[in-house]
Amino acid sequence: MPSFKQDINQQLALIAQGLASPQRLEILDYLAQTERSVDELSQLAGLSVANTSRHLQVLKQAAMVTVRREGKRRFYRLAGDDVIHLVSSLRKTAEIHLAEVERLTQSYLTQKDALEAISAEELLERTQQGDVIVWDIRPEKEFAAGHLPNAINIPPNEVAQRINELDSHTSIVAYCRGPYCLFSYDAIKLLQEKGYNARRLQDGYPEWQAAGYPTQQD
Repeated sequence: MPSFKQDINQQLALIAQGLASPQRLEILDYLAQTERSVDELSQLAGLSVANTSRHLQVLKQAAMVTVRREGKRRFYRLAGDDVIHLVSSLRKTAEIHLAEVERLTQSYLTQKDALEAISAEELLERTQQGDVIVWDIRPEKEFAAGHLPNAINIPPNEVAQRINELDSHTSIVAYCRGPYCLFSYDAIKLLQEKGYNARRLQDGYPEWQAAGYPTQQD
């Protein structure tokens, strides 16, 4: 007969199974920003609706997401901030032990080392002092669902037209969906090329929220 430990490990394996897919990890990344419908997740992830639904069922079975119905539509959200912590731990473990992760970050984030990051603790102190502009560079829907206090929102598709709205005499910190989100890297690089004093937040909005730092909603 299975032992207690075997039964527990079988349940833990459900969580591991939920994470054992690049598509499901991407879906969790989108859900970390805000609640989304199956159709919206399908478009964001570039998957069919049927395939997206199958991935969501695996995540639901692992109790990593919850669902609500609105008529015939289904909307999913993360089950809790602990899911964000879990994915963050997975990422950090991969960064330590998988050489390919380092190779990929060096290949895709070629400007990473030149773009010094600011920690959440330092940014919170700076915002309380009022000497920094906080720029949320996520799509409007994600910003409206929650953002850092007093952050301004210039989404990725409007950066070229609106970047001059930022005060060039004030330090700027940009953040987006997470530490691998290219929006903030590209934005900071552009600002620095224009002579701005700009840095990126070390992580993204989900990590900030999950750590218990203050947030706002529009």
